[in-house]
Amino acid sequence: MSSVERTDLSGVPETALWTLWQRSVEARRPDGLLHDPKAVELVERIDYPFEERFGTIGPHSQLQALRVGCFDREVADFLAREPRGTVVCLGEGLETQYWRIDNGRAQWLTVDLPEMIALREHLLPPGPRQRYLPADATDLAAWSEEVDRARAVLVTTQGLCMYLPPAQVKALIAGCADRFPGGSMIVDAVPRWFARLATSGRMRTAAYQVPAMPWAMDAGERDKLRTASPAVTAVRDVRPTGGRGLLGALLPLALTAPWLAAHRPSVTVLNFAEGPEPA
Repeated sequence: MSSVERTDLSGVPETALWTLWQRSVEARRPDGLLHDPKAVELVERIDYPFEERFGTIGPHSQLQALRVGCFDREVADFLAREPRGTVVCLGEGLETQYWRIDNGRAQWLTVDLPEMIALREHLLPPGPRQRYLPADATDLAAWSEEVDRARAVLVTTQGLCMYLPPAQVKALIAGCADRFPGGSMIVDAVPRWFARLATSGRMRTAAYQVPAMPWAMDAGERDKLRTASPAVTAVRDVRPTGGRGLLGALLPLALTAPWLAAHRPSVTVLNFAEGPEPA
């Protein structure tokens, strides 16, 4: 598309542009791990100094693609089991997952801050089975009633929870478990060492500072997510697959060597208890 759109985001909302850029960098590669033409299109449309701000050197695009792949596989599996289910995307930013894996029958609800929803509506106008709701994702009272509980529900929080205080992460999980019985939720987390680097200001490029990450969880701690609510009945690790070059060669080691496996980034699926049987 030839039109150029200006945008001005900062702080945590700017991370939507960072992840968009990394997906587009990976999608442009002939050996890329992610097929995401919509991300490439958006980067071409948006008037923003992506390369100058975020750079193109390093493993970031591949790491982003590996994380996205974990979410895409889980959502695709959910849609295969529940083709008319609802995918609730919290803090979605400019994620383009709908255009990658929609099955033509599911309902999709995006919940994000008003300024991000306005940008998303402009750049990614919703289709007939998509709804965008401007609200704080942690305020379940503001959005949970918009979800059709007669359908199976999957809640995703890609790239959201690490920017929340720990108490809000716990409350968000508990609130979803209580409101969507029989549903599930996908949560990704950065390890504690990574969060310390981000919070201390050491995660940066020449022009971009990664925001502080108040919540972190080592992969070996995932079972602690059960304590958020008695309604969390199971937790399951979602492991990245693929990879190329040195990163691809080291990935099996990172998943099996005890210390590395326990202190890596993680993607976890939480299953929620079924509601009480009707009288």
